[in-house]
Amino acid sequence: MNLTSLIKQYFPHSSNEINIDVFDEKNIYDVYQRVVSVLTQYIDIETTVLQAMSYCFYEILDNVLTHSSKELGTIITHYDPQNHILSFLVGDDGIGIQASLSENKQYTTITEPEALSICIKDTVTDGKGMGFGLYSTSLLARNAGLRFEIRSGKYTMKVQNDNIEFTTELDYWQGTIVYLQLHTNKEINPSEVVANRTNVIAQYNETFLNDNELTELW
Repeated sequence: MNLTSLIKQYFPHSSNEINIDVFDEKNIYDVYQRVVSVLTQYIDIETTVLQAMSYCFYEILDNVLTHSSKELGTIITHYDPQNHILSFLVGDDGIGIQASLSENKQYTTITEPEALSICIKDTVTDGKGMGFGLYSTSLLARNAGLRFEIRSGKYTMKVQNDNIEFTTELDYWQGTIVYLQLHTNKEINPSEVVANRTNVIAQYNETFLNDNELTELW
């Protein structure tokens, strides 16, 4: 994986301040906890954003190990406190979204742009998952997102509100990249991001907040 290229393209002004992590089946949860725990130390990040983001973030990591046919994934994160922007990228060099979805008989003839456009819809899956991770991430982007992109093969899909734009990249990407920028000073409803299907607030609080912090919230 060409990290230099990714950093240049997605983090052009913050190369000295980014964090890079590699995860696999053995350490995925530890890496997830470490990345989110660092963000909890910034008191200017809205807790509601972290509650929703933490759920989507883990789902994206799990997607790599479940759908890419690769054993490793890479995370790049950056927080800009001055502008209240959190950016993270999760990438792999696996089979890509089109090939993954085509494992489902319903999508065997799907094109690359079609695969990208439907992968953020509810219950769309290759049969190995629930098809909720990228859908919930799209809801997070709608609530607090600044920039949301999914890249696979030679296409990048950019999502803003309900508008979808496709660009053709000069460099073919073998695998999948999910990139998201979030406003961190905007209070949102985390339950809406997960369509009220799970208690994401309690999950986050139990994992990342100590008893004193929980008491302060109440």
